[in-house]
Formats: sequence, C-alpha cells, structure tokens
Amino acid sequence: MAMPSLRVRRHRLPLWALVLTVVAVALPVLATSRAQGAATGCTVTYTTNEWSGGFTAQIRVTNLGPALNGWRLEWTYGGDQQVTSAWNAQVTQSGSAVTAVNAAHNAALAAGGTVDFGLQGTWRTADRAPTAFALNGAPCGGTASPTPTPTPTTPAECAGAGATICSDFEDQTGTVPSGDWQTTAPDCQGTGKVVVDTSVAYSGTRSLRVDGGAGYCNHVFAASTRDLSSVGPVVYVRMRVRHTTTLPTGHVTFVSMPDASQGGRALRVGGQNGALQWNRESDDATLPEQSPAGVALSTPLATGRWLCLRYQIDTTAQSMRTWVDDQEVAGLHVDGVPTQNVDGQWLARRTPPRPTALRLGWESYGTGDDTLWFDDVALGSSPIGC
Repeated sequence: MAMPSLRVRRHRLPLWALVLTVVAVALPVLATSRAQGAATGCTVTYTTNEWSGGFTAQIRVTNLGPALNGWRLEWTYGGDQQVTSAWNAQVTQSGSAVTAVNAAHNAALAAGGTVDFGLQGTWRTADRAPTAFALNGAPCGGTASPTPTPTPTTPAECAGAGATICSDFEDQTGTVPSGDWQTTAPDCQGTGKVVVDTSVAYSGTRSLRVDGGAGYCNHVFAASTRDLSSVGPVVYVRMRVRHTTTLPTGHVTFVSMPDASQGGRALRVGGQNGALQWNRESDDATLPEQSPAGVALSTPLATGRWLCLRYQIDTTAQSMRTWVDDQEVAGLHVDGVPTQNVDGQWLARRTPPRPTALRLGWESYGTGDDTLWFDDVALGSSPIGC
C-alpha cells in the first residue's frame, strides 16, 4: 500500500519584494517546510508566497488511490487566514475549515494522477500552515508546520546553540514580567508600560508587550536577569518583534544592551530617519551614519506582522552583522574597514563591545511612540536561525 505524505512549502519575501508579489506571485521558493502524513490516499503539496496581510497558495494533489470522477479536498487553517479568490477549483470557507471542489475541466483524477489549483487570501495576526488535509473524506496527512516553525517553550535551536537566554514567555504566570524578566526604567520613568500579553503571540499563548511613549522620560524595558559577561567570543541574538508604528524620523531604541566597554552605557538597536540603526550611548555614534548614503543602506521595519531580527556582535574585534527576516542589512555590517558615510563614525572607537545584559522595551528621545511585542528570544555563543 502506498504511503501518503503531506508537504507544505512556504517562503516569505524580502521587504523590497512585497509590492512585486501582488502582480507576480510565481517567485522562487526561499524556504521549505515538510511534514509527513500518516494516512493513505494522497499527497498534497501546498506552496505559498506571503506578504504582510496577504498570501497566495499553489496546491498540488496526487491521488494515491483508485481513479476519481470528481474530487473534494478539505483542510483546516492554523491561523486567521481568509480565502478571497481561487482558480481551477471552487473554494469555500467556514471558519478555519476550507473545502476545494473540482472545476468541470479537472474532475477526473486518475490513480497516480495529479491536479493543481490555487487561491489567494488575507491574514491579520497569524498565517500558520494548514492542517488535516483530506481527499474525498480520506485523510492525506497530519499536522503541517509553517516556516519558520514557532519556537516551543524550550526551543531545540536554543539548546543546540548553548543559549544563555531562551524565552518564549510561556513560563510567565501574570501580567507583570517576573522570574527571568524584570521591569526596569533606565534613566527615568514615565508613561511607558511593559506587560505579559496573552492576546498576541508569535508562538504559544504569551508574548511581551511594550507600550512605548514619546518623550525622554518614558523609558521602559523588560530586562533579562541573565549575566551575559561570559557569552562569546561572538554573541548571537535572535528575536521576534512586531511593531504597530513605523520607525520615526527621531531617534528611538527598542533593544538595549549594557556594554562593559562603555562603562555600562548601552549598545542600542532602534531607528532614526525611518530606518533601523545601531546607536552607542557613550558617544552617540550611529550605524549607519545618518547621511543619505548611510540611511539608504539600512531598512524600514514593516508593521502589523512579526519580524525575525537577528544580529551578532564580536567581542574581540569591531565586527557586527544584522538581519531582518534573513535578509542582511548592508548598512549594519561592520567588518573593521571604514566606509565613508556608513561606518566611519562607528569605527572611530577601537574597543569592541562587551554586552553584559539584554533589555527589550522602548526609549524615545523626543518624538516617537509605539506599541510593540517581543517573542521567542534567544541569545547564545552559537548562531541561532529564524
């Protein structure tokens, strides 16, 4: 008896390609996730192109049973996807349950034969892969995993990387950060708030929510209690972050790392002139420099969806790299060789950073407020992927 399989492929597009997706969705696959089914009857390949708030899916069904004259494929979405149109099949949806029925021209499906159809849809908070495919009532497989796979309470990649911090906040029991996370307000405290949120999460049921206020004295962070002084020689960080508001023109910070090489002053990740940047508190140096050439080599941050932010800091040399959704940000790459209008200001300081702690929150230096969330935070001495 033929054994079935279910394959789900998903690739997320880089930020610069989102507009192109609307008119040209047949783009190369960037990442693939597969899950094997346990029942007989068919093989389903579900391949998506996804952008903020929308997606298309191309679906191929292979019949592993007897020939069919008329077919019906059913599945369940794991997020809040809504199908808006389809081609080569009649697709209907009730809640998270979706049914696709053959069109007149592709009703016959031979034993071992395949049929292809597609659909377009929207999503708001989650676009998890579909589960529980069935062809004419016969299950095709089990649960499929999206890409990237949501990180469990003790993520395998955290353990594999020897992570010092490995948190998806599922161990938090109240609304006030506790245990490995404590609320702090460096410099001064105002209207900013940080809470454990159960209404929005990348994985599981909890995340860290920050209501960041504009104005210098509204600093608020959740600080990890873990000492990072011995992590290295390269410090690798991965987190999910979701912004409500675009990065402003003024300077803001949402990740702050006390730095022993600056006497405890912070190494900061934030934004300025609408683009992602690093900032060094001791001399206010920025990476990239806030010149038109420097800012053009950075990137804005999308709003209303989860981003994967990764970076690495060499504690033995002036070397840093930063990625957003696995796309490296050219203007945030330090290799020790100064580039005019980009990293010359940053490299004026010869001592490499030595982070000692991690803080997640919001710090504004004038204008700029935001509501943002953090989830699946990992930090260690080995690379940790999205």
